[in-house]
Amino acid sequence: MDYSNPAQCLGLLQNLPTDNPTERFSVLAEIVAGLLAARPLPEQHLEVLEMARPLIDKARARLSGLDGDEPLPPDSQHNELLLKVIKTWHDLSRSYALIAALDTETGTLKDQRASLAQRRTYYAGKAVSEYYRAHRALPAGLWKQAHECFIAAEQENIHSTRVSDTLNVVWKAQSAQEAYISILLLDLANAFGRSGQEWTWICRWAERFAPYCTLSPDIEGRKPTTYGLDLTSDHGLRPLGLLHKDSTPRYFDCNKLASQIQSVFAQFKQGVSPSSLGLGDDCSVDASARLLLSLYRPWGLASAGRRFPRRGSTGVVELCAEWLAIGFHIQGKLFEQPRNSNQRATTSSLGCTHDELALHAFGERAAGVETELTRNGKRNFSHQHLEAERLGLVCEQWELLDQSVGGFRLQQRPHAERFSHHQLVGLRPHDGEYFLLGQVSWLMFREDGLLEAGIHVLPGLPRVTAARQRTESDDLREPYSQAFMIEASEVLQITASLILPEGWYKTNGIIEVFDAGLERRLKMTQLLLKGPNFEQIGFTELSEPA
Repeated sequence: MDYSNPAQCLGLLQNLPTDNPTERFSVLAEIVAGLLAARPLPEQHLEVLEMARPLIDKARARLSGLDGDEPLPPDSQHNELLLKVIKTWHDLSRSYALIAALDTETGTLKDQRASLAQRRTYYAGKAVSEYYRAHRALPAGLWKQAHECFIAAEQENIHSTRVSDTLNVVWKAQSAQEAYISILLLDLANAFGRSGQEWTWICRWAERFAPYCTLSPDIEGRKPTTYGLDLTSDHGLRPLGLLHKDSTPRYFDCNKLASQIQSVFAQFKQGVSPSSLGLGDDCSVDASARLLLSLYRPWGLASAGRRFPRRGSTGVVELCAEWLAIGFHIQGKLFEQPRNSNQRATTSSLGCTHDELALHAFGERAAGVETELTRNGKRNFSHQHLEAERLGLVCEQWELLDQSVGGFRLQQRPHAERFSHHQLVGLRPHDGEYFLLGQVSWLMFREDGLLEAGIHVLPGLPRVTAARQRTESDDLREPYSQAFMIEASEVLQITASLILPEGWYKTNGIIEVFDAGLERRLKMTQLLLKGPNFEQIGFTELSEPA
């Protein structure tokens, strides 16, 4: 097959030889690359690309292995496919730029100039989005390519001209400026902290809300925290106060977008569905509201800045994500059923007894698990480490890059344990005596194979407690499960909360807790925080501790 021949490519597009998504995408990618190298007549080149666009879009949507919730490592079996997809987006962007450049000599596509600019910018954004979706660091120069697309359109004064685009789900049309603003919105959306499904929605919503934002050279009197753009840089939006003094930044005006998001929330309260508001028919009101709320400040207001400044640090942070391991490292021993409580069976939170767990782990009973792990009132970490090794509950070692009061930025070459977004983890800094609870805020692979992670530390000192679900009509006592209690603190400005396994929270549900030798009955009042393996709840006491 001659992929440099436009006529043969058109025939192939009308009858692609395979339904396999990977093979189908590969054929389409070869058509794009072949024509780019061959440089055919602009009119013929454009005709093939316009016919191929929806086919490429559908083929990419069906590719497996690229849209998961976990970061895609550079050594993954799907890495080659990822790079092929990204190359195709680059090739498409360059193809439309080439058509525009060649047409300057003939002028036969003069009425298509705005469309060519929009397509070029759109595919530059697809490359950025693909890196974000895979949770991969953006390579040097990628942002400059996106800036060049907008600059070229602006120089021809066609950047704000809307053209038809069936791939735009909401408007079915888009300008080069709107395509460019969509890329800027993606950069503000905490991409490395989003699941695959969330990122699909965010990409759609960026196109949905882009028309309500503008770029302006008028920066006089703007607050330093408002967003600005340096078109000579290799990054997206930044607070105006952080941009280089010698640059000529643009002001990013998102005031209308803030009003639009507020309007969406108001219509949610009136019972309007997300699909009716152009958000998509694959998301519920609750899920849409939660995600849109997290986007409201970065998209609709301005840079909030960091609540706590980061400072460079060095050292090692111990980290674990398995529920039983977190409890072991917090209290220095495995979770056990309270000895004087009634239950059907003495089981651990993994569904087996304490002795059975040791038997499963080692093929024999592990003696000394209940050994006191403190010495002179302080935790004996060397002894605890030995016990953790015997139980298979050893923490992984992460290198500390920087930290703030609110959390840590860590890096590691991944080992056995996998981490996912928003999950609960236990951690201990190299200079800390206690294990703390944290939540994974974001994950990102660098091209050298190192995984970076942002960990938000839950305020308060946790302790292990025993909890079980209970209702007023319960006659049978279910076994306790491991949970974590965080006491109220005026200094930290936090109320008491309970960390439970995922799926336990029910409005006004009853939880029975055996804590510090006392039996307590608590009513769940509020879901404070949620992740794939935990729920943090607020509660009120139903009775005095027994």
